[in-house]
Amino acid sequence: MDEIDKQLLNIAQTDFPIARRPYKLLGERLGIGEQEALRRVRRLLRSGVIRRIGPSFDSKKLGYVSTLVAAKVPEDRLDEVAAIVGSYPEVTHNYARDHEYNLWFTLICESEHRLRDVLDEIELRTGVAEMHSLPAEQTFKLKVDFELR
Repeated sequence: MDEIDKQLLNIAQTDFPIARRPYKLLGERLGIGEQEALRRVRRLLRSGVIRRIGPSFDSKKLGYVSTLVAAKVPEDRLDEVAAIVGSYPEVTHNYARDHEYNLWFTLICESEHRLRDVLDEIELRTGVAEMHSLPAEQTFKLKVDFELR
């Protein structure tokens, strides 16, 4: 990763251009061309340095409900169950943990009713009955920036 990549990552975290041609504007800020900016972003996405490019909304202010779910999944079915869980558009991400409850995921829905329906569907499709919904009672952190130098 060179200095331009580091500058790109700093901009992408806090000030990604919202425009018809964002990579053109990004390139101008970095002193490179539009295609070079796009090539660098794609490379950083492929390598996993950038996980996602997209907006971050306060779902609660938009009227949505969310929860963190902890599930106890048989170890030999972890990948299978994670794929089913991840197939729901309401699931923002899921991850394995070294714990008795070894699959955790976040779920954001337009209503409590839909949230309950999704959890019931996941239980029905996977056969995993030991799931705990852990809705946040308070938000402690909304944003973290990692300044690269």
